[in-house]
Amino acid sequence: PAGPVSVVGDFNHWNPLAHPLTPQGDGTRTASVALPAHSTHSFRYLAAGDYWFNDDTADSHDGPNSRIHT
Repeated sequence: PAGPVSVVGDFNHWNPLAHPLTPQGDGTRTASVALPAHSTHSFRYLAAGDYWFNDDTADSHDGPNSRIHT
């Protein structure tokens, strides 16, 4: 989506200001988040206009959230 996008999850207390995605030259966006090994976390993306969406390539999904297993 157009405008700012952040990754939010249980690892940053669902704070949209903690991990904004940075636009890359190829049209993608990235953010780096350090997570402990052998852990599982819920997350989603939040775009401008209160537009929430999931990661289709996540390890799994739990209700409305994407899940990542480290």
